Amino acid sequence: MAEHGINKARRRFLVGATSVMGAVGMAGVAVPFVAAWRPSARARAAGASVQADISKLRPGQRMTVEWRGRPVWIIRRTPEMIARTQAVSPTALADPDSRQPQQPEYAQGGLRSRRPDIGVLIGLCTHFGCSPLYRPEPGAAEARGGDWPGGFYCPCHSSRFDLAGRVYTNMPAPTNLEVPPYRFLSEAIIEVGEDGEPG
Repeated sequence: MAEHGINKARRRFLVGATSVMGAVGMAGVAVPFVAAWRPSARARAAGASVQADISKLRPGQRMTVEWRGRPVWIIRRTPEMIARTQAVSPTALADPDSRQPQQPEYAQGGLRSRRPDIGVLIGLCTHFGCSPLYRPEPGAAEARGGDWPGGFYCPCHSSRFDLAGRVYTNMPAPTNLEVPPYRFLSEAIIEVGEDGEPG
């Protein structure tokens, strides 16, 4: 009888050990399988879309995400920032109506965005690809003084852009900052790289 009890205990031990090893093996197979569904670094660089949570982005702030190896700025504009941008004289801008193809169709017009309060821009100067400084406050000294309504200033060659990314006249930068394709998946989530209806 004792021998039979030992066999029973041994059997339980073997069944338990086999179950544990099977679970570990299943996890070993499942992890790479699930990871394969996420885009690789190469796929992201080639153009896979990226999502950004803007729920904590406060009025006046800017956040940066990376898409296709480039910085994408997401700005939450205040009502004052919107008013200052809309008040910029068209004659002060090289392309006030965004006629150059630097943005999707839905991002044309004065604010170049789907929503007035949210701006989405590729953060590279169209002159030599430097990254302009975010200077949203009026009269920023390095952006050349008191007529500055707020926007982006590239210190490399002094190109200036308004808060919609429109370039001022007679600047080294030839065109407005680029607007990437993007869409809102919800009030809090923006997807950069896709612009169709969320599916």
